Amino acid sequence: MPRNEPTEVTDGWDGGRSPKRRKAVRYGVPVAVAGVAAATIGLVPAFAGSGSPDLPKISAQDLIAKIAKSDVQQLSGTVRVTTDLGLPSLPGGGSVGGFGGERQGHGAEGQDGSSASPQNKLMELASGAHTLRVAADGPDKQRLSIVDKAAEYSIIHNGDQVWAYDSGSNTAVHSKAEAHGKPGQRHHGPEDLPKGLKNATPQDLAKEALKAAGDTTSVTVDGTARVAGRDAYQLLIKPKQAASTVGSIRIAVDAANGVPLKFTLTPKSGGAAAVDVGYTNVDFAKPAASSFSFTPPKGAKVVDADKERAKAERQHGKDVKDVKGRKGLEDFKDRGGLNVIGKGWTSIATIKGSGSGLPAGKDKGAAGDAGKFLDSIGDKVTGSFGSGRVFSTRLVNALITDNGTVYVGAVDKEALIDAANAAK
Repeated sequence: MPRNEPTEVTDGWDGGRSPKRRKAVRYGVPVAVAGVAAATIGLVPAFAGSGSPDLPKISAQDLIAKIAKSDVQQLSGTVRVTTDLGLPSLPGGGSVGGFGGERQGHGAEGQDGSSASPQNKLMELASGAHTLRVAADGPDKQRLSIVDKAAEYSIIHNGDQVWAYDSGSNTAVHSKAEAHGKPGQRHHGPEDLPKGLKNATPQDLAKEALKAAGDTTSVTVDGTARVAGRDAYQLLIKPKQAASTVGSIRIAVDAANGVPLKFTLTPKSGGAAAVDVGYTNVDFAKPAASSFSFTPPKGAKVVDADKERAKAERQHGKDVKDVKGRKGLEDFKDRGGLNVIGKGWTSIATIKGSGSGLPAGKDKGAAGDAGKFLDSIGDKVTGSFGSGRVFSTRLVNALITDNGTVYVGAVDKEALIDAANAAK
């Protein structure tokens, strides 16, 4: 069979195909990539394995359509996770954003159930190396376990039941999957689960990276690979916009069923992948029913998350309900504070400041100490907008002006300054 050669997709890349095909291939990369990279996970790049299998030639359009058409709902496997965003370290071994440092969830934290909170645990995946075990059997049954040397943390979704269990603190959190649709009806599916659980596999990251590609993106098929013992095509996605910090995204796609097996995001600055997620082994047979059953171990502390939420709402009212329903940056948009400027890979999210700004090193007392620390991890910048600090990772950069306005995106420092100047 002929070896697969690179084929490029750029402007107008549906090739005059049917509306259904155009819908399948009009996926893309832009704004979501910053949030995906900052909030989720990666895998060391060694899992492509040796050898490049001979596979029939396929175009980039057809490979993306193959991903879109893939309807695999049953699988189990292991995902090896490593993320290298270059987050600055904080005193005591932690890092900015609460990532890094020692494993959370032991000692006093475990007394109130927060050690088993899905949001807390899944944020740990934004830094360092991890091993995940995953299983799925349709939209109503999923399981994800984070395994480390000391303990195991699992999230289990089975019908209308969701459990989260941290063996380190022997704490379990239980809740009901939320209802959707008409009153009295229940719809259970992946949308009921914590966001991190939905973005913990190569399939999920690939979908985020293929939502709206257009004239800002080059898409090619770049050879083949063996991933988790399976033949795969390699889809290579590159931004055309020079200001982007993303160098490329490579997605290994199962040649037989179209399932993304590996997702690798490499910064333009080079070096190790910033986000690199892939299976080390995968089985597309129906998982055992026991994979999705859970009973709290003897002596475990069990927290009813629904009751705790209702109690907090009674005590604190609407503010707690707002927190429950927040959607990250979109929450600021709902409140009139978020705006997105630019397009494609160089989209920049802006959040209007309150005018108070950040503490400065010249301030007195604790504010001055905080200002000196911020000076040590951020670069002071100036422009017609005034002045501020740029905080950088290997992928996502943020400019916070002295009046508190935030500009953030997977773009270089100069693009943030230009955006601030233009908004003046």
